[in-house]
Amino acid sequence: MSGKKAGLVAGAAGVLAGVVGLGVLAMPAGAGPAPVLPKVSAEELVQSVLTTKSMPALAGTVTATNNLGLPSVPGLGQASRFLGNGTTNTQVWTDGKGKGRISLPNSASEETIVYDGTTVWDWTSSNKTVHKETGGPDKAHPDKPSSGEVATDPAQAAKQVIALISKDSTVKVDGTATVAGRSAYEVVLAPKPTERTLLREVRIAVDAETKIPLQLSVLANGNAQPVGQIGFSKLEIGTQDPALFTFTPPADAKVVTGDAEKLAQKKPDAAKNLPQPKLVGTGWDTVLVEKLPAGLLGNGDKTAKTKGGQSFDPSKLLGQLGKRVSGPWGAGYQVSTAVGTALILDDGRVAVGAVPQQVLIDALASVK
Repeated sequence: MSGKKAGLVAGAAGVLAGVVGLGVLAMPAGAGPAPVLPKVSAEELVQSVLTTKSMPALAGTVTATNNLGLPSVPGLGQASRFLGNGTTNTQVWTDGKGKGRISLPNSASEETIVYDGTTVWDWTSSNKTVHKETGGPDKAHPDKPSSGEVATDPAQAAKQVIALISKDSTVKVDGTATVAGRSAYEVVLAPKPTERTLLREVRIAVDAETKIPLQLSVLANGNAQPVGQIGFSKLEIGTQDPALFTFTPPADAKVVTGDAEKLAQKKPDAAKNLPQPKLVGTGWDTVLVEKLPAGLLGNGDKTAKTKGGQSFDPSKLLGQLGKRVSGPWGAGYQVSTAVGTALILDDGRVAVGAVPQQVLIDALASVK
């Protein structure tokens, strides 16, 4: 699939979660009586989230459950994790000093990413290829969902959410909970009455001992259960085996070497001229807008190729994900999920947010 078409199709639906900082969704906190903890202010807990610089030494499992309400899309690889309902597991390890390891299994293969302090090693078993890149893990594969911080780090996800919506929210401590066997405070951020959002509240479970976020839950209007969560389903905090943070390529592996800083600057030819998306509005009403080349979606006469070599019509896929809409503002597709809405128009304009359609239409007026 070409870079532009894959980016549009996967991004248009996947960013519905990303617009509020969600990357991987996880299971709810465990059942049981709420732990009794000393009183603490919401402001103190929020500051502890915002000032979190790194996770302590730990081994954990992020069990991901997606309740966005979209069908899964074959042929899009890891990006399909953000589209359809389902459950995945991600294993994570850190040494508390910057080194880390991530294991991302799927039905066909397993991907392992190791940062040893100077180099990122990204091993994919299906094609027996190792990408070796110098530089920090935040710069390796910047466009790859599986290696982004949000995908495996509840603390980073919570920090992004708070930075985006805290000024437009009422914030309080709403009891305690047990997450992955650890006692935690529950901080709730709810939109102020002036906010035009489909979301009801965001809940962040903050570890009582370390004050790091253990879980983030997003609840939408009209839904009793969370529509998205990120957190640990298993967690052990403590010193880890140093061998976990080293990597030796298998004897039969193909090693591709590069510098992450330079690789991040080298975009595929098809995507070089694409404009960068921008944010319109603030807080819960934030809308991501972008202008893509007109005609990119095609009208049944333009196709791309999936990884399996099958013909692929982006407009038909969007028709499966959403519905055809039109108005004085244009014509295209509307994709709706439990957490938000996307408008992808034929003239290349795209608007996505955790808001009703009218807010997207208003935001589209800023896109030329």
